[in-house]
Amino acid sequence: MKKSVFMAVAAVLALASCNNQAPKMDEKTQKDSVQNEMKIAYVEVDSIMSQYKFCKYMEPILEKKAQNSRNTLAQKQQSLQAAAAKFQQDLQNNKYTQQQAEQVNAGLQKQNADLQALAQRLDNELANEQQKYLQAVNDSIQHFLDQYNKTKKFAFIVTKNGLLYADKAYDITNDVINGLNKAYKGNTTPEKAKEEKKDKK
Repeated sequence: MKKSVFMAVAAVLALASCNNQAPKMDEKTQKDSVQNEMKIAYVEVDSIMSQYKFCKYMEPILEKKAQNSRNTLAQKQQSLQAAAAKFQQDLQNNKYTQQQAEQVNAGLQKQNADLQALAQRLDNELANEQQKYLQAVNDSIQHFLDQYNKTKKFAFIVTKNGLLYADKAYDITNDVINGLNKAYKGNTTPEKAKEEKKDKK
C-alpha cells in the first residue's frame, strides 16, 4: 500500500516537474492550436434513421414482416390451444382408449414442438433481415462519409449520442442526410442500386 502511494506521488511530482520545464502557452493560443490540428464533427443517428429515404422505405417492410410472423404464430397458437382443450374435454368424457389418448397427446406435443421451432425460425429470419438492413445503412453512411471527408478533412466524425455536450456549429447531420438521399435510388436497397449500375455499364 505504501509503495503504491509513493509511486503515485512520484508520478505526480514528475509530471509537475515536466510542466514547469515546458514553455507555457496562453489559453487562447493553446485552444487555437488544438482546433487547427484537429477538426471534429458529429451526426445525429436518430435524424438519419427518420429522414434517410432508404430507412423510410425499409422500415415499413420489416414491420410488415414482423407483423405477419406474429399473426402466423398467433393463429397456430390458437389452433393448438383449441385442440388441447378439445382433447381434455374428450378425455373427461371417456371418448378415448388409453392408447388413443396417448396418440392424441403425442400429436399435440409434436404440434407444440413444431410451433416453438417455427417461432424460433421466424425470429431468426427477422433478426437476419434487420441485421442486413442496419449493415446496409451503416455501409451507406460510411461510403458517404469517405467521400464527404475528402474535402472536409475532419479528424473525427462521431455520433451525438455518446457526447455530453455538442456545439451545433459542428453538426453535419443535414449534410449526411442530404448526401445519402441524393445518392439513394428510390424503392431499392443500396446493394441492388450498385448491381443496377454494374448492369448498365
